[in-house]
Amino acid sequence: MNKSNLRSRILKLRKKNYKKNLSINFKMISSFLKLKKIYFKNIGGYYPSNYEISDLEILFFFEKKNYNILLPTIRENNQMDFFKWSKNEPLRINKFGIPEPISKKIYYPDIMFIPLVGFDEDLNRLGYGGGFYDRYLDKFEKSKTITKVGLAYSFQKLKKIPFNQHDKKLDFIITEQGIY
Repeated sequence: MNKSNLRSRILKLRKKNYKKNLSINFKMISSFLKLKKIYFKNIGGYYPSNYEISDLEILFFFEKKNYNILLPTIRENNQMDFFKWSKNEPLRINKFGIPEPISKKIYYPDIMFIPLVGFDEDLNRLGYGGGFYDRYLDKFEKSKTITKVGLAYSFQKLKKIPFNQHDKKLDFIITEQGIY
């Protein structure tokens, strides 16, 4: 099955299962990051849309502990940058209908929580097909280590995702059932 068909199938499944109140134990994420000795100050997250699993609770948890919370902004040519954001600050809606920070100062994440449509055992990520995260990671991972954590529901796991040279593997994938 090609990526487009997989996307369509999983997005329908995600919409259907969204109201089942599946959630990730975010204290487990914090404990896991400590256990793996993953240190960070700047956390790249995303503002959930299209029935994505929400990362807002974990972002707010880390914000209370004085970490910098960063959200992406889409620029021209499908490029992406991250800007600092606090839950008390306003957001603007981008051309895709996704809220973005208004801040002007670019920050670089040490760790990124990344939304996904599907994933497999090999930590391959199926995104929406725009390549935003892959391009961002390709550009900045040459000079900076970024821990890449996918957040998903367990039913988004696929047997195998078609993978090409531009796709970036994740370091971990966290679902309501556990960590890969």
